[in-house]
Amino acid sequence: MNKTTVLSVDDDESLQIVLRHYLEEEGYNVLTAGSGDELFSKLVAGMVDVILLDLVLPDSDGLTLMRQVRGKTTAPIIVVSGKGEASDRIIGLELGADDYLVKPFEMRELSARIKAVLRRMKIDAANSDRPATIEKCQTAAFNGLILDRKQQQVFDSNNKSLELTAGEFSMLEALVLTPHVVMSREQLFDLTRQGTFSVYDRMIDIQIGRIRKKLKNGGGAQAEDLIKTVRGAGYKFIGDPEYK
Repeated sequence: MNKTTVLSVDDDESLQIVLRHYLEEEGYNVLTAGSGDELFSKLVAGMVDVILLDLVLPDSDGLTLMRQVRGKTTAPIIVVSGKGEASDRIIGLELGADDYLVKPFEMRELSARIKAVLRRMKIDAANSDRPATIEKCQTAAFNGLILDRKQQQVFDSNNKSLELTAGEFSMLEALVLTPHVVMSREQLFDLTRQGTFSVYDRMIDIQIGRIRKKLKNGGGAQAEDLIKTVRGAGYKFIGDPEYK
């Protein structure tokens, strides 16, 4: 399996050494650049999966660089900067950054944010491959149940709500709109919760259990069984909804 390549663009050599050592220990392939010119030479030389970009470089303004980088790669950009004012973060995100991390920071948080932007890229890629009829649908019918995207609720054959919470609905919606596709716990976490995912956080499993119980109450045991656990991978919806 190919390693994820992270390109760190920063003229702080001490930080680069620490960052490179930590991320390589985490299993990443790490490239470094100390200027805008080096950044573009590394982009030309090979595939980069994530870019960590400081906003203050000796030869370039990071915000200007970000616009130029966006024309050359779709790799997510995480701004890593000492500029922590809300206005700086807003401008960075509006100009194309996928995330913004203020110095000083913990390496564990940086690693978590890298994983998060990569997960979002995978979700976006999966959604872009979704047929237009599914992407634009307002309802999805399965096992006598109707998932209503406008009302963000699921109704039984008597038009009675299953009373899913907002988080439960978002999770079920993601599964129903990508049938027969395994979604990891991390992907489901990104779609339904805020914060950093922890492998020890069992909230995803708990929510799936609650959803299954509500599906059983509204559509019977067969509806409950539509969400399958894929050991070591996540969950998938095995039904064949009708989308309208």
